[in-house]
Amino acid sequence: MAIDITVARPELLQVADAVAREKMIERDEVLEAMEQAIQKAGRAKYGQEKDIRAFIDRKDGRVKLERWTEVVEAEPVENEAVQIPLRIAQKVKPGIQVGEFIIDPLPPIDFGRIAAQTAKQVIVQRVREVERSKQFHEYKDRVGEIINGIVKRTEYGNLMVDLGRAEALLRRDETIPREAFRNGDRVRAYIYDVREEPRGPQIFLSRTHPGFLAKLFAQEVPEIYDGIIEIKAVARDPGSRAKMAVISRDSSIDPVGACVGMRGSRVQAVVAELQGEKIDIIPWSPDFATFIVNALAPAEVSKVVLDEDGKRCEVVVPDDQLSLAIGRRGQNVRLASQLTRYDIDILTEAEESERRQEEFRKRTGLFVEALDVDDVIAGLLVQEGFSTIEDIVQVEDEELAGIEGFDESVAAELKRRAQTFIDKRDAEFDEKRRALGVDDVLAEIGGFSPGMMVTLGEKGVKGLEDLADLAGDELIEILGAEVVDEETANAIVMEARRRAGWFGDEEEPGAGDANT
Repeated sequence: MAIDITVARPELLQVADAVAREKMIERDEVLEAMEQAIQKAGRAKYGQEKDIRAFIDRKDGRVKLERWTEVVEAEPVENEAVQIPLRIAQKVKPGIQVGEFIIDPLPPIDFGRIAAQTAKQVIVQRVREVERSKQFHEYKDRVGEIINGIVKRTEYGNLMVDLGRAEALLRRDETIPREAFRNGDRVRAYIYDVREEPRGPQIFLSRTHPGFLAKLFAQEVPEIYDGIIEIKAVARDPGSRAKMAVISRDSSIDPVGACVGMRGSRVQAVVAELQGEKIDIIPWSPDFATFIVNALAPAEVSKVVLDEDGKRCEVVVPDDQLSLAIGRRGQNVRLASQLTRYDIDILTEAEESERRQEEFRKRTGLFVEALDVDDVIAGLLVQEGFSTIEDIVQVEDEELAGIEGFDESVAAELKRRAQTFIDKRDAEFDEKRRALGVDDVLAEIGGFSPGMMVTLGEKGVKGLEDLADLAGDELIEILGAEVVDEETANAIVMEARRRAGWFGDEEEPGAGDANT
């Protein structure tokens, strides 16, 4: 018959309730911390190597302290402190099986000063861990929200903000320039990251994040909160100027007007929170040319030339609009570029006209020299969109003869002269390529022209191994992105590696691996 050597300790339950209320955590989690503390004290008294376990009754606070010994088959056992052979165990408790435990009750511990201090540390540590875990799981789902807090202290210019149930960090570079906070000031900021670190969850705040501006508008503009108006993009120069692109899902609602509000009331509320930051609200458009024109407001735009693959564009503006389009210290074009995700080059109409004329002169000169024609014929070819000698060889006879002032005989003669020029040029390139020692196999693998073979040779790529040693992007850098694209470059490099015997009998990697 088991002897009850425990004593009811209702005060433990009262302490657990008080701590749970104060720290706003579960009562069971506090009691588990207490059990760990008693368990640690028990091991300090009866032996650290022993399996000592403590249990607190959730109804009357009764504490059980027990030693657990596992029953194992092997004899002798690996660890006598926590294991007992089956043969001996069955003498103590007949019928017990391997894997079960012999449980011996131990007398309650009379906590001395040191043991009590140790137990307190364990409980405090455990409660702190539970509290931190709860904070992390609460705030990790609040990334992207605006939160209010009180400045608690300043550390090296960074603000520690008391959120009530947690502490957050507002770094100096995440505050708006020229704004200053003192201890006790209320601060409104955007949660942009929550990380679980060894010292506890770290909550990072920002007042410069584009999301802060977007969330402020969501609070001020009911149509945004309701999803009728969507903020598509935000670009900020914190404390100075911002651009925000919006679109309405309801054609009867003007998205810009709704964000500005009656007499600017809505936008002014956001401007006041952002220390006077000027905000340009522009309509978003799925047509990128239109969107870029809108993004450069208030400047007027004459023409936009897009390179969608390279995410670049050239914008032509009237001469008197150049400074407005660029903005003070390049601010307007920089924000427009961030907003549209395009690299924007701005030219005046005069600059564009001069560049067009220069390109016209250069192409005209090329045709005059290569085809032995006068400026008029060369000019007509350029005006019709021909830019290289290869264009003339590849065009259909009828199309070339259809140019005003040309006929079939002129077209045939131009194509003959163009082919003669290409043959002569390629022969010169081929001779130079051979002098450089570039192997014929490169042309076979990559379909390189004689001119491209010379370029490769000048860069030290002369044989199969040289080509195989390149990464795809290195080949693009040598030949130029306008000559070879990424997919083709990777395929050429992989073919060179295959022919060089890099893969043996193994399965060949995909073409995307050529950049490694």
